[in-house]
Amino acid sequence: MTKIAVLVSGGGTNLQALIDAQQAGKIENGQISLVISSNPNAYALERAAKAAIPSEVLRRRDFSDAEEYGKALTALLENADIGLIVLAGFMTVLPDSFCRHFENRIINVHPSLIPSFCGEGFYGLRVHEAALAKGVKVTGATVHFVSEVVDGGAIIAQKAVEVEDGDTPETLQKRVMQNAEWILLPQAVSDFCAGRLRVDGAIVHKN
Repeated sequence: MTKIAVLVSGGGTNLQALIDAQQAGKIENGQISLVISSNPNAYALERAAKAAIPSEVLRRRDFSDAEEYGKALTALLENADIGLIVLAGFMTVLPDSFCRHFENRIINVHPSLIPSFCGEGFYGLRVHEAALAKGVKVTGATVHFVSEVVDGGAIIAQKAVEVEDGDTPETLQKRVMQNAEWILLPQAVSDFCAGRLRVDGAIVHKN
């Protein structure tokens, strides 16, 4: 059984999608064992408590630099014997050394079809604002492994969502979450825990 840690900073809607999938028996050979928040006031912590999942708060401001923060986070994860780390709206930048230490064991969900609308500065509503400003007709979500390059890790899965006339960043964000993120992320977590993913350079194969 793979122990999963979910890292959060805000409301935790993607965490809730994972909790719901776990309770429905849709995460094969995996168990959410720890929730870590960079924000002590994150509503995601309440979601974890309601699901009886242990949680910890680790704030970046309590450490002298990113490397020290990464070391503390690494110790917390290794002490809990975590096999998979899921970034679910985690708004703290992880140091390169942390990403290398957990290579191909950290996954993230991003609200666009990478390589569109991704990288430094593209997060939350900013992604959907950029998509609407560009006039794209299709957007979506991507689940990918995390590397030292922001949103640059190997892609695990993607799902398209149509942009509708009259969409606002808020309506588009909601539809992408409901129709893509909340579907893709539990599937990818289950595939990882079941050993169905194989990374070959920049390509992820699903067995």
